[in-house]
Amino acid sequence: MKYYVVDSFADKLFSGNPAGVCLVEHELDAQTMQNIAAENNLSETAFVKRNGDSYDLRWFTPEIEVDLCGHATLASAFVVTNFWDKGKREMRFNTQSGELRVSVKQDDLYEMDFPAWEPKPVEVTPLMSQAVGAQVLEAHLSRDLLLLVGSEENVVNLAPDFNLLCELPDCVGVIVTAKGNSADFVSRFFAPGAGVPEDPVTGSAHAQLIPFWAKRLDKKVMTARQLSKRGGELFCEYCGDRVKISGKAVLYMQGEIVGL
Repeated sequence: MKYYVVDSFADKLFSGNPAGVCLVEHELDAQTMQNIAAENNLSETAFVKRNGDSYDLRWFTPEIEVDLCGHATLASAFVVTNFWDKGKREMRFNTQSGELRVSVKQDDLYEMDFPAWEPKPVEVTPLMSQAVGAQVLEAHLSRDLLLLVGSEENVVNLAPDFNLLCELPDCVGVIVTAKGNSADFVSRFFAPGAGVPEDPVTGSAHAQLIPFWAKRLDKKVMTARQLSKRGGELFCEYCGDRVKISGKAVLYMQGEIVGL
């Protein structure tokens, strides 16, 4: 099985978020895919299989299957158009979150069309501030728990307690965000319960961040930065019940999984 590692939301190696992409020629059971993802030990491994003129796509962390992943979708589109169906500019992926479309734009940007997940306000608790190591001003919940802090500097200097993060309300991960200086808004993302202590750049988190910040900033088109150690830049657009998330990608490695 052909296997690739792609740095997503990056224009140079060793930045953005690395994702594994497996091109599936024959059916694989979920446990085998989970085992491969655990062996790869990246935040996400994507499994792509042709289905007519579209592609079936599933995503696995080292510990669980997830229902939406942005950086591994971008990486999958990069691999499809560069190595599988060369030159393809429009791709449709069948996923647990419905059909996702990716278009290759000018300047090697990959534009993803995702559902908008608008988070709803929830009560701020002392545990939230203790867990992230910063004063939480507001809390909102969708698939993930979104915590608003006071500044970009607060986001940079977070000191999360991963054990406490796992005690927060039922969610896949925790997004900490603030209005940005280096972009319209900034964030970091933590999902220790899913085997990802901190994710370098998280496209799916922006399915929640974009509607949140579009209303706060009264803007439909925005730039975002995720302030992990590797860092990443995302170009965002709010389209009502959909969001568009764009970024670049760079190939790190290609090979074969031969032990199946």
